[in-house]
Amino acid sequence: MMYKILIADDNAANVELLDTYLTECDYDIVTATAADGAETLEKVKEFQPDLILLDIMMPKLSGFEVCENLRANPATKDIMILMVSALSELGDIDRAVKAGCDDYLSKPVKRYELLKRVGNLLKLRSVSDELERLRQYINEMEK
Repeated sequence: MMYKILIADDNAANVELLDTYLTECDYDIVTATAADGAETLEKVKEFQPDLILLDIMMPKLSGFEVCENLRANPATKDIMILMVSALSELGDIDRAVKAGCDDYLSKPVKRYELLKRVGNLLKLRSVSDELERLRQYINEMEK
């Protein structure tokens, strides 16, 4: 299965580093990038990612606002979101969780930790997708 990951960060060096780390992943991955919060929401519509690596401090809309917007939309509420941020205070992590992120990773990013968390989130996404397919199948059988 080909997974799609959207890297949303306004710092080109961070995007390049994350993209480089992801090329080492055991998964078939296609990446896209977004440079600000508003562009992130547009790219989500176009690219339909399985996972978003989302920076918090971005222009136009913060990562918190992007996450809240995605969770409020039925079409995007199930996308896995890994917040990747230099903000590492407990209050920032609490706010990210309340906004709806699935996991949180502090910068500077360690390659192994990123790959492990991405792998876990993609496995969870795959299981969730399979569960939804089974629910739909059962609903059809009961009609």
